[in-house]
Amino acid sequence: MLAGFLNLYKPLNWTSHDCVAKVRRLLQQKKVGHGGTLDPAASGVLPMALGRATRLLQFLPSDKAYRAVMRFGLSTTTDDLEGEILQSSGASELTEAKAIALLDAFIGTIEQTPPRYSAVQVQGKRLYDLARQGQTFDVPKRTVTIHHIVPIAWQPGEFPELTVDITCGAGTYIRSIARDLGDKLGVGGTLAALERTKSSGFTLDSSITLEALESQLQAGTYQPISPVVALQHHPRIELPSDWARRWQQGQKIPYKFRSADLQCPYYQVYGPEQTFLGITAWAFVPDTDETRLLPKVVFTPPQPAT
Repeated sequence: MLAGFLNLYKPLNWTSHDCVAKVRRLLQQKKVGHGGTLDPAASGVLPMALGRATRLLQFLPSDKAYRAVMRFGLSTTTDDLEGEILQSSGASELTEAKAIALLDAFIGTIEQTPPRYSAVQVQGKRLYDLARQGQTFDVPKRTVTIHHIVPIAWQPGEFPELTVDITCGAGTYIRSIARDLGDKLGVGGTLAALERTKSSGFTLDSSITLEALESQLQAGTYQPISPVVALQHHPRIELPSDWARRWQQGQKIPYKFRSADLQCPYYQVYGPEQTFLGITAWAFVPDTDETRLLPKVVFTPPQPAT
């Protein structure tokens, strides 16, 4: 069974689950998971974990990046072009300068209202299920972080469009940004197109399509991305063989950190010959200033004693 990561380019009109199912069939293995849902109407980076690496998904970076096309003078039920039109008055007089001037209002840690058609749960039910059933409900706001919004292109017309690059934290809805920007401009707005360019540390330029994956598998040349590459944002520690075996067995072992290193919650663990063993947390021994390692994910199990 393959174990590692796949930087897949999700095509338009595929759900993230469709991609997982396809990869399972291609690899002929069940243990495949993805690192963050991407709407069917969006394309781009969809990180996948294979085999034992599915347990490492939670330790990948959370920031994401997108290229989005926002259309103004139009509002829909889903805040993208998939939904029913609520209003279509046009906005031919809207200028690029006016639209760009309001982008700064979305930068930073802000309160955002997710789309009514979204996977957010209220009392255990998905909002999109409630919306499809025609139920009345309030959408809870959530705190999100948006690092940058950079304008890329402007297309004037009856329904002008602004293309932007967005970097943001997990949980941010780009559809909500398009809707809220349109509301601030007084003309309405919706998301016309979306491509994810970065997710979980994986970027667009190194992603591969399903067709390319299938070709590489048929040629016998496909190799998954090593956890060593995917987890390099975490610092590393190296253990001698005896301590490594104890850690692999799930034991809490003593380890002396430099004071500066105590800012990091997780570490990669390596054993002899630079073998990646997994991810560890750490904790102080009660009533002391001593620390010990707490195994979180043992990726490489200990070898049987000979």
